[in-house]
Amino acid sequence: MPAEAEPHERTWMAFPPPNETFGEEGSPTLTEARRVWADVANLVARHEPVTLVAGIGQGRIARSLVRPDIDVVEVALDDAWMRDIGPTFVHDPSSPTGLTAVDWRFNGWGAQSWAAWDRDRHVAAGVATLSGHPCQESTLTTEGGGLHVDGEGTVLLTDTVQLDHARNPGWSREQVEAEVHARLGTTTAIWLPRGLTRDYGRFGTRGHVDVVAAFLRPGMVAVHSQTNPAHPDHEVSQEIIELLVTSTDACGRRLQVVELPAPTVLADGGEFVDYSYINHYVANGVVVLCGFDDPHDAVAADILRRAYPARTVELVDARPVFAYGGGVHCITQQQPR
Repeated sequence: MPAEAEPHERTWMAFPPPNETFGEEGSPTLTEARRVWADVANLVARHEPVTLVAGIGQGRIARSLVRPDIDVVEVALDDAWMRDIGPTFVHDPSSPTGLTAVDWRFNGWGAQSWAAWDRDRHVAAGVATLSGHPCQESTLTTEGGGLHVDGEGTVLLTDTVQLDHARNPGWSREQVEAEVHARLGTTTAIWLPRGLTRDYGRFGTRGHVDVVAAFLRPGMVAVHSQTNPAHPDHEVSQEIIELLVTSTDACGRRLQVVELPAPTVLADGGEFVDYSYINHYVANGVVVLCGFDDPHDAVAADILRRAYPARTVELVDARPVFAYGGGVHCITQQQPR
């Protein structure tokens, strides 16, 4: 699996359908979600092709909100988190097209009570067909947000996702690593103990790594840093930072850790937030960064501009996306060139 910063052929996204997360058709919440998803699609489309997957019969609404150069296709959907329900594309010299789409088993983030996945478990294979690349089924139940690679053999994972009894009962770390390495071409897994606190509440994923840590380039990893002791993620982020600074990657390098400070806001609606700048998306020529109308937006943008000097950094208001359980990275999925 190439690093996210390597050239893309296109970005895949999904259009929010009516469901328990977004609300029923015509509701203000679903309308807002569709607007925000469309804003991200329109931004990415200025830099690379975008395909937006809409539910059956919802293509017309989707087309009314996005640029005319965005491809809109209809596929049966339960939800709109393409990072998790879509395939993970990998370079594959044995493939006649040069790419293979990995279809992880999907069961609604560990068979959560609010989730539906009768349709979403088929989306990865459907996207693979639409992309024109062969599909390879995995025996591992996981999601794209549960892993992050450096493109040189190293993958970040979390215990609470990969070893979740509702995802992979009875699996050991060694079994997970063997399957991940076989599908992604990685050789070294760095295991983080958990994700951010709110990710274990309603609409959470039980610890996706892509809100906690992400490679900026081989040998350099960004990590969420909550410095306020009043937030429960203070201890979480300190533990993960300490683990990463002592970790080595597949090439034997000691990792350089870049701390991305959490937004200053601690809570929203009585709950501690999991707002994170880690959950950004690196596309051709642009970094799409989650913004929170917070003083640290500018700090995070400056750090990422220095990490990606050949790209512009564009902020989008990600608070509505986080309210539904994810961020910008969660709603996008890259297809490598």
